[in-house]
Amino acid sequence: MRLDLVAIIVNDYETAIQFFVGTLGFDLVEDAPSVGNDGRPKRWVVVRPPGAETGILLALAHGARQVAAVGNQVAGRVGFFLRVDDFDAAYARMVSAGVEFLSSPRSEPYGRVAAFRDIAGNRWDLLGSD
Repeated sequence: MRLDLVAIIVNDYETAIQFFVGTLGFDLVEDAPSVGNDGRPKRWVVVRPPGAETGILLALAHGARQVAAVGNQVAGRVGFFLRVDDFDAAYARMVSAGVEFLSSPRSEPYGRVAAFRDIAGNRWDLLGSD
């Protein structure tokens, strides 16, 4: 058993792909036309950090309830965690790419950490070793 995908609700596919692939360096694993349960056309867009098994399904917001959840999928908490091998290099690359960090890097018992927002506004922790 394994966790295959988690979904992040976004306002626009192209902007989200650019952020996750262009800015964070994820791989675009799938981008195919699809049909929702209600018969509405959509896309099946999956991104994944290089070498990772678990991917992120970029789900286009549909309807007022989903639009309201964009950027607030975990009620303002950090809900996503990106672990990197070289924290300092990843942090510097992300800062230079314009990623919005909410805190400066700090050391915790579990390693180096700095919180940032994704393109939708969700909070993430960038994690790495000290």
